[in-house]
Amino acid sequence: MAAAKKSDGAPRITEIRNAKALRDFAVEEKFEAGLALRGTEVKSIRAGRANINDAFGKVHKGELWLMNAHIDEYAFGSIYNHESRRTRKLLLHKHQIRKIIQALEVAGLALVPLRLYFKGALVKAEIAIASGKKLYDKRDDLKKKVVMREVDRALKQHR
Repeated sequence: MAAAKKSDGAPRITEIRNAKALRDFAVEEKFEAGLALRGTEVKSIRAGRANINDAFGKVHKGELWLMNAHIDEYAFGSIYNHESRRTRKLLLHKHQIRKIIQALEVAGLALVPLRLYFKGALVKAEIAIASGKKLYDKRDDLKKKVVMREVDRALKQHR
């Protein structure tokens, strides 16, 4: 899912969201991480040709990696175009990496990307330490959402 921002008549993608993340996981803490990307990957993300619904974070040798994120090959790329599902390094401060690694090992939580967005010319990833929701938690969330929607409708009709 991508949010578009209009400028000069052409839609411009501002962010790529993970639609499954908030439905399937309960978010504990969020972080902003940079991504080590190649030039054609940035161009594909800018065009909105990315998908992080099945992506997850993994620890390998004290570093954090984004796995299974799909960024389409750039249409106007050359033979040096990138692979669409390669692993990409997450760039964070050392103390943030230590905190995430500790949460993943000790508490048994997961590292989930929530969205990719541009901050100036740089691509950033909003990642979260999250725990998986059970089926009854998902049902409770749906019930709360329905109740809030009904309350909003009642307030609009009352005005």
